[in-house]
Amino acid sequence: MTNKDELLRQIPQVEKMMQNEQIVKCDIYRHEMIEAVRDVLTDLRENIKAEEIDKIPDNDEIAQSVVDLATKRSHKNIRRVINGTGVIIHSNLGRASLSKAAAEAVVEEVASYCTLEYDVEKGKRGDRTACVEKYLKDLTGCEAALIVNNNAAAVLLILSAIASGGNVIVSRGELVEIGGGFRVPDIISLCGCSLREVGTTNKTRISDYEAAIDEDTKAILKVHSSNYKIVGFTQSATISELSTFGKSKNIPVIEDIGSGALVDVRRYGINSEPFAAESLKNGADIVSFSGDKLLGGIQCGIILGDKNSIHVIKKHPLYRALRVDKVTVAILEATLRVYADPQAAQREIPVLSMLALSEDVLFARAEKLCNEIRQSGGAAEVESTKSVAGGGAVPGLELNSYAIAPVSSKSAKKIDHHLRQQHIPVIGHIVNDKLLLDVRTIFEEDYEYLVNAVVRVTEETK
Repeated sequence: MTNKDELLRQIPQVEKMMQNEQIVKCDIYRHEMIEAVRDVLTDLRENIKAEEIDKIPDNDEIAQSVVDLATKRSHKNIRRVINGTGVIIHSNLGRASLSKAAAEAVVEEVASYCTLEYDVEKGKRGDRTACVEKYLKDLTGCEAALIVNNNAAAVLLILSAIASGGNVIVSRGELVEIGGGFRVPDIISLCGCSLREVGTTNKTRISDYEAAIDEDTKAILKVHSSNYKIVGFTQSATISELSTFGKSKNIPVIEDIGSGALVDVRRYGINSEPFAAESLKNGADIVSFSGDKLLGGIQCGIILGDKNSIHVIKKHPLYRALRVDKVTVAILEATLRVYADPQAAQREIPVLSMLALSEDVLFARAEKLCNEIRQSGGAAEVESTKSVAGGGAVPGLELNSYAIAPVSSKSAKKIDHHLRQQHIPVIGHIVNDKLLLDVRTIFEEDYEYLVNAVVRVTEETK
């Protein structure tokens, strides 16, 4: 018998390893531990066959390898990260960060039974979204509101309920494609409507809409181009103009404002983004937008309008398939509750507080972080950079910001890789072979962890 065969015979059985004290004490599901044991033993077997080892580790050493592997794998696929990209509404990182009040709502109100559809005062079934509807009425001036699972669903439901079987007029400059390849023309077709394109890519006038009206016209749809911008020789009909025209023809005007600002964001230098209250005030019959972009809440689609329109939409069979769950309702309610106090909203809604940060504050934060990294034995520099709103909102807008750039003899790609492998991954972006961690999108409570992570990585990559 060869030495290789003897080593293979010494490999312990899976059940024997599962009885090892280190594995027994490990707080990981049994099926995950068994999978880790099998994989470690398989690697051991392959190493023996390749003659890469000439001695079997003892069972405790093997058990430690199993525990290490199982622990690494136990990290959930959806994990908290530190966002140093400078992209405030980052679609790959969960879009808008929630306020603390919204996060607490998940634990306190949703983890157990809750009053999702129960009226405590009357002792009988209640309305699922009545709580958020009240806030939306107060904040926007709408007569009624409805919540579905995202804004694409909102547009789908609105058109299915209001315009199915007829045609919908849309400017050619507003036939957008959103993330994942979903296109406005496809959504219109899916609703059983016919698309009536008017105007040109860069210019659409009220006269174009008027020329397209016929007996089959059931709606006019205006779509805000939140993920691209056309500049130069352009013209488009305002929602006020469309509303006046629509009312004269008894045709509802629907506006998809996309990112869904609930406050006037012009104070942050964002001048091209519509906000819900203004759209309604300017005459839109129905307005829809996302809940997890400029609003700063959870993913959902919010529909605002007059009582009759919302009643028709709510009664459509598709609403049952698109309605939101208790988590969404609780988080949205907690978010809207903060908006009732404008000063609290700017302070507590992360999207708004990040947009409001001044260059002086950002520079001071970057300096502080770099000093702490140096004092702890690491190396980093302050770099000027640009932040963006992200999430398909405000294309082309850049906000002056500051970042920390870890310093090492290794490349920025190497540093980036090491930071992404930390227990809490740190995500940045590389510019001119420097990894930049934009402080605008990094929470102050994460500073200590970030400092230690950068110190570890710069030491490892020296």
